[in-house]
Amino acid sequence: MELICPAGTWSAFQAAVEAGADAVYCGFDDETNARNFPGLNFSRPALAQAIAYAHARGCKVYVAVNTYAAAGREKFWEKAVDDAAALGADALILADIGLLAYAARRHPGLRRHLSVQAAAASVPALTYYAETFGIKRAVLPRVLTLEEIERLAAQAPCEVEVFVFGGLCVMEEGRCALSSYATGRSPNLDGVCSPAEAVSYARDETGHLVCRVGGVMVNRLAPDEAAPYPTLCKGRFVVEGQSGYLFEAPTSLDATALLAAFQKAGVHALKIEGRQRGRAYVGTVVKAFREALGALAAGRAPVGRALHLAEGRRGTEGAYRKTWR
Repeated sequence: MELICPAGTWSAFQAAVEAGADAVYCGFDDETNARNFPGLNFSRPALAQAIAYAHARGCKVYVAVNTYAAAGREKFWEKAVDDAAALGADALILADIGLLAYAARRHPGLRRHLSVQAAAASVPALTYYAETFGIKRAVLPRVLTLEEIERLAAQAPCEVEVFVFGGLCVMEEGRCALSSYATGRSPNLDGVCSPAEAVSYARDETGHLVCRVGGVMVNRLAPDEAAPYPTLCKGRFVVEGQSGYLFEAPTSLDATALLAAFQKAGVHALKIEGRQRGRAYVGTVVKAFREALGALAAGRAPVGRALHLAEGRRGTEGAYRKTWR
């Protein structure tokens, strides 16, 4: 199975390649990709340098142009597709059907991967994308069980890719409107979820730390509590008199123990989330999964070695194994 690793900076890109990534995925420094945060992503010259660096070391580069094009500004996204192709990308990661059609028409020889932002989670959906736009691979949403992935992989007309570590989105990707509701900016259109300029912290009269996103209070933390990543889905709310993490507790996906099951299910690629993470995180996590895949190939049980980097230092297998039901 191919190990697909994140890079939001040049140093993280180098770390991913050096740690054993089969492919690195990244994006341009604008709203054409779904991790459009200040200080992240690549200019055209920087991406050209990164692609040359990766290719010289036998590593592929997949460029994410995976937000939805704004009405009237389609050419901005089309230029991102053209530039990625000209720079030597090994594949494009796309969600917008207009961009998929454009890429298929203008760059038929360049692999097209369906982004998780498209939220394609059924055989008819994957068949439509494969037959209409010639996608070679689909990144599956993190809402499917292992059994559902196995059935899907057996019938899909294309390769399937799953997430194995990192941020766990409880919403079906490409369909979440929480950030847009609170801040006016969304990951689907603007490439940002709960952007930094919308986040604020303040102490209340009791000394608790109050966190707000776009003016909406999402948490109230005691002085000895760690502050989780401030998004609405990771917020703590009072429901029927009880306080708790209604949508998602601060924890990370860790599917190390499921690698053999993914292989048996016919999964083609394993994706690590974390383009907003630094060099140390990326290098450590990629190395851990390279070692885990090596153990699997040698007939040994993979051992997780990156859980200390998980959010809240806790891991979950999420929807893959719905043990919480």
